Amino acid sequence: MIGRRKFMTCTLAAATTMTALASTTVAETFEFQKGHSFLHDTQNDVSSGLPIWPVQPPGGGGPDGGERISQHGVVTNVPFPTLTILRPMRPTGTAILVAGGGGYKRIENGPEAIPAALWLASIGVTAFVLTYRLPLEGWLSGTLAPFQDAERAIRFIRGKADHFGINPNRLGILGFSAGGHLLGMEAVLADHLNYSPTDALDTVSGRPDFSLLIYPVVTVEAPFQNTSTRRVLIGDHPTTYQSTQWSMQTHVHPGLAPFFLIQAADDPVSNPANTAILQAACEYNGVDVERHLFSAGGHGFGLGKPGTETVKWPRFAENWMRTHNFL
Repeated sequence: MIGRRKFMTCTLAAATTMTALASTTVAETFEFQKGHSFLHDTQNDVSSGLPIWPVQPPGGGGPDGGERISQHGVVTNVPFPTLTILRPMRPTGTAILVAGGGGYKRIENGPEAIPAALWLASIGVTAFVLTYRLPLEGWLSGTLAPFQDAERAIRFIRGKADHFGINPNRLGILGFSAGGHLLGMEAVLADHLNYSPTDALDTVSGRPDFSLLIYPVVTVEAPFQNTSTRRVLIGDHPTTYQSTQWSMQTHVHPGLAPFFLIQAADDPVSNPANTAILQAACEYNGVDVERHLFSAGGHGFGLGKPGTETVKWPRFAENWMRTHNFL
């Protein structure tokens, strides 16, 4: 187990590197960044590498050594789940928890989560990037590990709303691919806790006030089961019950907060039926939902693939949040 000070230093340096890489990409590619500004706070305890658990995560175990971050900001070997916080120069009070994808084998923080956090900060949203535990990295909680982290993260943020300067009633989620599955499952099962409470923060509501899901994995049921998400979480030969219980649409019910969904029609990883299935479940249960299906863009386009209409989704999402009074 690495020491806390060494862990904090390594995590901060890695997150700063990812932010620099992502900032360059965003500035070069996305016109909506012009005229906006953000503050990446690395000077106090509300900074990169903020642990969400007071002690060791539930169950124990985990990988040896520190986080491994590729040159593109892809994270593996996560020894502690943390939040990287990007704060706006002109905060609106709205906050969003962000999770990158990666099939529960890695976390696409550099390509997805950090650029999204930069965009959110540019429109006045305090962004919290979750670096969550990966099920195959030796955690005794197994497949529950990342879900425990998501459940804890939203309670942690809401419970410390005054400290972070945010409105606890305007706390949303933004997930990409498997990160969309992770946070989407937290949204539909917000009252369910997969660990024993550790402190007063675990008594706070885990219900997000809105959900933005970008090319999410929604279902692991046939015929849409050929994803890393399904293989990691329930294996190659799951029961029908397992497939149903690990699929988001199963748990949609009246009273959920609104959903905003984005996908490309040529997505080769998460079949476009995923967002259609979630949209149908929301509509059946009277849950507010808006879905945008772009003709091209593939999978993993983050804030948008240049040359396709997927680059429009951040503006659509911003307008949607304003319409719903979240900005």
